[in-house]
Amino acid sequence: MPTRWLELELKERVNFIIMDKVTKPKVKTLASGKELIAKQMQANAGDLLPKHLANVESVLFIHEGECILTINNEEKILKQGDAFIVPPEKIHQIKAVTDFKGIHFMPDKIKFQFFM
Repeated sequence: MPTRWLELELKERVNFIIMDKVTKPKVKTLASGKELIAKQMQANAGDLLPKHLANVESVLFIHEGECILTINNEEKILKQGDAFIVPPEKIHQIKAVTDFKGIHFMPDKIKFQFFM
C-alpha cells in the first residue's frame, strides 16, 4: 500500500476517534459500607465514557452486555460475567459495544481525575 494511502487512512481513523462524543454513564449507588461502595454504571451501545484514573485500585464487574476497556494502550473486551481489577493511577476508558451495566466496587474514599 502506498505511503500516501496509509497516511490518509490514519487521518481518517484519528478523525473517527476524535468525533466520538464522550457520554457520562448513568450511575446508581447499589450498596455502601464504612469503607466500600458499589455503584452500577450503565451506558448504551456505542457510548464512549469519560477517560479517567483513580488514586486506588477498584474492581469492575460486567453485569450485562459488553464493553471495551482501554488501559495501558491495550483494548480488553469485557463481557457479561467478566471482572477486571483496575489498577491505581492508570488512565482508562470504556466504550460500550452493546447496552451494558457494570458494577464498580471501590473504596468510598476513592478520588477520580478526568481527562478530555
